[in-house]
Amino acid sequence: MKLERLDHFGVEVADLARAERFYTEVLGLEVAMRLGDQVLLDCGGQNLALFEAPRMAALSASERRSRIANPLGQAHHAFRVSRGDFVTARERFAAAGVESATPIDWGDHDCIYFLDPDGNLLEIVSYR
Repeated sequence: MKLERLDHFGVEVADLARAERFYTEVLGLEVAMRLGDQVLLDCGGQNLALFEAPRMAALSASERRSRIANPLGQAHHAFRVSRGDFVTARERFAAAGVESATPIDWGDHDCIYFLDPDGNLLEIVSYR
C-alpha cells in the first residue's frame, strides 16, 4: 500500500458554529460542505473536518496557558502560509484575541503556535 496524500484531517470542537467562524474569519479557510454535525473546510485542496463533540471538556485557563507556553512535542496541526501572511499573523491573532506563542526561528523556516477556541494546538509555518 502507498498513501497518495492526506485527504482530510479532523478536529473535534465543542461548538461547531463558533469553530466555523474562527477557521473561516480568522484563518481564512472556506466552507466546502456542511454535513450535520460536521463542517468540511477547504485547506489548500485538502479538507479540514470540524466535528462537533459536545462532550469535550473546556480547558482551564492554566491548561490553555501551559499548552501554548510549551507547544513543542505536542500533537498539533500545522498550516503553511506565505511570508507576508506570516508577518501579519501576530497582529491578526492579537486583534481576534487568539492565544499564540512567540514566533520560533528554525533557520530555514519560522513558525507560530496558537490555540483555536477549543484549545486545539495549531501552528502556522513559513519557509524562507
